[in-house]
Amino acid sequence: MGGHEASLRERKQQRAREEIVAAAYDLFEERGYADVTVTDIAERAQVGRTTFFRYFGDKQEVVFANEQDWLDGLQLPQSLSDQGKPGFGDAIALLRAVAERICAAVTSDPELYVRRERLLAENPELEDRNARKHRAFAERMRQLLAERGASSETAVLAPRLALACYYTGRELAGGEPAALWPNVAAAFDTIKWK
Repeated sequence: MGGHEASLRERKQQRAREEIVAAAYDLFEERGYADVTVTDIAERAQVGRTTFFRYFGDKQEVVFANEQDWLDGLQLPQSLSDQGKPGFGDAIALLRAVAERICAAVTSDPELYVRRERLLAENPELEDRNARKHRAFAERMRQLLAERGASSETAVLAPRLALACYYTGRELAGGEPAALWPNVAAAFDTIKWK
């Protein structure tokens, strides 16, 4: 298969995903999250249930549509330390850079960000799933820091502090996309170390 055919297929797949997400969010707002089924979403997006499940495991995953993609590809920037092994300050600086990229990604579509935050606030089961994804992120960052040679204490503590900064900024932003990163950055700026 040629490159053109592959890119055409990829564009069609991306369009199908986007249509499923758009349909789901519209239905969630019209009926309420609990009253929408996978069948409803598939019908609104004009795709079959099989197509829906090709992209999403369940309706909760639609809410987190692109998050897993960019979390899977997440890497730490190169260490800021000349020694190569990140100390605590280096780890926080690295994670601050990662948090900035995450904030940019989640707010790249401001309208979707606002809709998603509203859904999370109104549906505790979605916020629970969001928290589990964030814990998985912290564990991934712990592994990456440990692979870089960070001490166990730094590898465990720095990602949890970074997550606390994200949660703080997210709460203070109050659902306003443009306020997310400035508030997260301000939370990072309050962390002091020796």
